Amino acid sequence: MQFTGSDSYIATDDLTMAVNAAVTLERPLLVKGEPGTGKTELARQVAAGLGLPIIEWHIKSTTRAQQGLYEYDAVSRLRDSQLGDARVHDIGNYIKRGKLWQAFAAGERTVLLIDEIDKADIEFPNDLLQELDRMEFHVYETGETVKATVRPIVIITSNNEKELPDAFLRRCFFHYIQFPDMETLKRIVEVHHPGIKERLLTTALTQFYELRETQGLKKKPSTSEVLDWLKLLLAEDLSPEDLARDGASALPKLHGALLKTEQDVHLFERLAFMARRQR
Repeated sequence: MQFTGSDSYIATDDLTMAVNAAVTLERPLLVKGEPGTGKTELARQVAAGLGLPIIEWHIKSTTRAQQGLYEYDAVSRLRDSQLGDARVHDIGNYIKRGKLWQAFAAGERTVLLIDEIDKADIEFPNDLLQELDRMEFHVYETGETVKATVRPIVIITSNNEKELPDAFLRRCFFHYIQFPDMETLKRIVEVHHPGIKERLLTTALTQFYELRETQGLKKKPSTSEVLDWLKLLLAEDLSPEDLARDGASALPKLHGALLKTEQDVHLFERLAFMARRQR
């Protein structure tokens, strides 16, 4: 069972090696990288490439580790007992299975995505250590133990907003998705915008990389944002000449697809002002 990428997802050699190493070691794959570099999509493409179902658990700041295992709805059980509902005699009726339980009980190999783990509380990763390591957990309300009959492929993404605990990191295979170079990005663009003219693509990407490397930029535009930008350029039928920036503005055409903070817009406005003064 080897992941080699797909026609709709350009995976570098080191990324495919990381995926296959994690599968071989039966350890979670922890993927970090800039937002918009395809971390979440990787899990979906691994599932598609290996022909496996995927279970997605998207983490929020309020998410608790227990929710990934199960939740016991004591309030509903109390209400039903007051109404004389016969369901109250089976506590299992009030146990809601979490994403880990679903993956453990699937009966077949699945891909389990734990997306943006760094959004949760700092204790969240530690609270899942034993369950991800042993692939089992105990349900105290029913007395049963849920154990994975087939170990899922676990892919965990992080935007590096918080440091993850060392004990958690030791149990993962780690990979950082580097921002793609020009040639790799051209291959990615070809997947999403096939047949784009070479001159337009080279001009646009050269301008894009120059923008990313501007000193003082608060948020660098990502892969997903350059794809949106190119879609707009194609929709407006712009030529390479149309992308030329004059001294009046250092901002690229349709810059709202690339620059997402007012600080970065003002930065380019200041750069244009300074360039005019130096003339």
